Amino acid sequence: MDDTTLVPVAGNGLLPLRALNRRQLLTGLGAGALALPSAALAAGGRPSWMQGAGVGMRGYGTPSPAETVGRVAIASQPGTTGSGASRTPLAALEGTITPSGLHFERHHSGVPTIDPGAHRLHIHGLVEKPLAFSLEALDRYPLVTQLRFLECSGNSAVNLAAPEAPDLDVATLHGLVSQSEWVGVPLSILLEEAGLKPGAAWVIAEGADAAAMSRSVPLAKALDDAIVALYQNGERLRPENGYPMRLFLPNYEGNMSVKWLRRLKVTDQPAMTKDETSKYTELMPDGRAAQFTFTMGVKSVITRPSKGYGLGAHGIYPITGLAWSGQGEIRRVEVSADGGRSWADAALEGPGGPGAMVRFRMPWHWQGQPATLVSRATDSTGARQPTREMLVQARGPQSLYHYNGQQRWQVSAAGDVRNSYV
Repeated sequence: MDDTTLVPVAGNGLLPLRALNRRQLLTGLGAGALALPSAALAAGGRPSWMQGAGVGMRGYGTPSPAETVGRVAIASQPGTTGSGASRTPLAALEGTITPSGLHFERHHSGVPTIDPGAHRLHIHGLVEKPLAFSLEALDRYPLVTQLRFLECSGNSAVNLAAPEAPDLDVATLHGLVSQSEWVGVPLSILLEEAGLKPGAAWVIAEGADAAAMSRSVPLAKALDDAIVALYQNGERLRPENGYPMRLFLPNYEGNMSVKWLRRLKVTDQPAMTKDETSKYTELMPDGRAAQFTFTMGVKSVITRPSKGYGLGAHGIYPITGLAWSGQGEIRRVEVSADGGRSWADAALEGPGGPGAMVRFRMPWHWQGQPATLVSRATDSTGARQPTREMLVQARGPQSLYHYNGQQRWQVSAAGDVRNSYV
């Protein structure tokens, strides 16, 4: 197939999933193609950007000075130090793993300074033998590795409450989600060693921060895939991510993966802490609140093109983004360039698996027409990502947590992109 027979598979120029050949790509890029000075290189010349003998080695690698990507929307509540959130710059990243230094943060009373040698994890309550574990002791236990996303249950909430008000970028809207390779001790091993007494049904997890963040975890989850995480992306947890140890509950809302974990109390009922009563509950249209809605729903977001990552010359552009689900494995992501009137299947990349993010891609031949880009994901349970309108109908506009509606980006004829539900 040559460049004259690129047949769209859906409205507004979405192209087939097969790889484009070089002739088609360069034709689509038009004036954007770059001619390289191959003759100068063949003659042994050195481009101007290859000067100097280089710099010395460093003990810990850091990004190039030319790369200035950092977390965004860093904000603390007035009168506090570090009680707030910062977001992952999703549009600036590739692949599916978030660098540890760019993982989103959510703190309720700043980041504590903890002496790893003195820190202990206590397990008590309805157990036969209360136990205390040092970091050194936990390192001797069997470790497991999990590639999983972690998402704040308040992620994307602005799109449900007031989607027409802010013209925000993808990081500000959806950046309270990240993916890491987590390594730690299965919590089931520690609980079995302590011995569970009859009536045990819940585990109360408490952190060592000044807020003593506490959440009630069903015992069934604790005995399933929960881990006491010690490492993230190959190195020790960073202080902002829970050093020296944190609870990690795959697929559950991020607040429950308690950082700086200091104790686990086994009980016969939930503790009804402030962070599972006044916060992290789902307000329904009739005024009641749904409680213990732990699992994060199926979700996707186009990261490019998006606000701040617009289009230039007419031609072929990749539409790319991320999809994830706490209910199962991502099986399908569809992309539309006409606001959802027609859809085409995107290619999926990454190891995948239950609770793991995947990256999706779709070639798009943009010819200067206004367009509305949107994606929707489907997971292995058959659940499909809803529209914002579906969520408003089900929950009302006052809902705050567990927003997983489809994100729409409006592209103008000039190539500008903005958040839009109009």
